[in-house]
Amino acid sequence: MVVALPVNQRILVTSFAPWQAHQTANSSDQLVAELAQMPELADSVAVFRYLPVNLPVARSLTIAKFEQLRPQILLCCGMAESRQQLSLEVQAVWGDSVLKTGLNLEKIAANLLHTGVSRDAGRFVCNSLYHTMLNYVSSYPDTQALFLHVPCLTPQNRPSLIKDFRTLIDLLLIDC
Repeated sequence: MVVALPVNQRILVTSFAPWQAHQTANSSDQLVAELAQMPELADSVAVFRYLPVNLPVARSLTIAKFEQLRPQILLCCGMAESRQQLSLEVQAVWGDSVLKTGLNLEKIAANLLHTGVSRDAGRFVCNSLYHTMLNYVSSYPDTQALFLHVPCLTPQNRPSLIKDFRTLIDLLLIDC
């Protein structure tokens, strides 16, 4: 049996667990945890935290949660330690297959001070999960997928990145 999100709950946001020994947390999960603490978004946004950094398992769990909730927007978040700002990923590449989000990322990023547009979703689980989910949601005409890379959060950048993330969510809610 498929359970749909309430009419107002339109975005599913996922995050990953840490994957390297030196990481005490995954910044994508830290950012999504902040979102989960915003009660004003509880009716609009569902969060699915702590995906394992293992493609077959992350893929299966994300697809299962997507099928359970059927959101209009799937926003997958992952950590990118070397980046300095949030990165909206245009595409995912798997071999010769390049899949792109249908969202206008340039327009979205124009409203965000600490967020840019990227065409490199990486070569690890983030890119693979994004490619899988872009392919998967392509059979749902009213659904869009997006991947957001999150830099390491510091006391200096945390407030501005949380603000941009919240604004991103608001912009996505307007679009869906």
